[in-house]
Amino acid sequence: MNKKFFILVILLFSTTLNFANNVKSKFKVIAFYTGKNDQAHISFVHEANRWFPEMAEKYNFSYDSTTNWENLNSKFLSKYQVVLFLDTRPERPEQRAAFQKYMENGGGWMGFHFSAFALKNSTYDMNWDWYHNIFLGSGEYGSNTWRPTTAILKVENIKHPVTKKLPSTFKAQPNEWYRWQNDLRKNPEINILLAIDSTSFPLGTGPKESEIWHSGYFPVVWSNKNYKMVYVNMGHNDIDYEHKIDQTNKTLSYTFGNEIQNQMIVNSLIWLGKGKKVK
Repeated sequence: MNKKFFILVILLFSTTLNFANNVKSKFKVIAFYTGKNDQAHISFVHEANRWFPEMAEKYNFSYDSTTNWENLNSKFLSKYQVVLFLDTRPERPEQRAAFQKYMENGGGWMGFHFSAFALKNSTYDMNWDWYHNIFLGSGEYGSNTWRPTTAILKVENIKHPVTKKLPSTFKAQPNEWYRWQNDLRKNPEINILLAIDSTSFPLGTGPKESEIWHSGYFPVVWSNKNYKMVYVNMGHNDIDYEHKIDQTNKTLSYTFGNEIQNQMIVNSLIWLGKGKKVK
């Protein structure tokens, strides 16, 4: 073989290998979901499984999703830098133990809306103290607004990677907003990132008076300083509930139809996948 040709082949091979290494995914994301209860949550899960792959291609990370919660084990989780809970939480003790170990060892996590829900004597009982009281800090579910409506959100911590380049206030997508048992402001380990701005009140349309909030402090995005985690209260699309009899259940709003809110979620993913804990 001609010596110059041989050198050229080697150079081309090296360049191709370097290019392949450069385009390798920055980090890997795995989303767990159930997708069976409440049409609004199901709609969100389907939307998320369309939107996240688009973001993965744009921001150079990989995205997988599964309904098999048995995959929540140490061996499987070792392949991923970020875990998402799109709608529910793990229920089996061994799954919960594996997730806690994953987080304590530096894994990243983002949970949406219903993933933080717990209520005594319900299908999702208040029976996981570490997750709800220590990790999330929120404790038991308290109440919610109805029906799903937009809200003006305010940035509470401008220095956190999650809120990078966000305006001081912005209009969120329609959502069912949650109130919690615990006051997160009293927990020194919790870093409140976004809360409902007072200009949102009254928030909700009812018909029950308890479903309309007129005042109060309601965090909607926060992190725990001891973990790489972000909880996002968004994740409940508005649905045409009035036509349930016809089984229409048409989606009336989309969680990922908001550029500013999307930027916050992308910021969160990139921080969870590549960043460090923020004290």
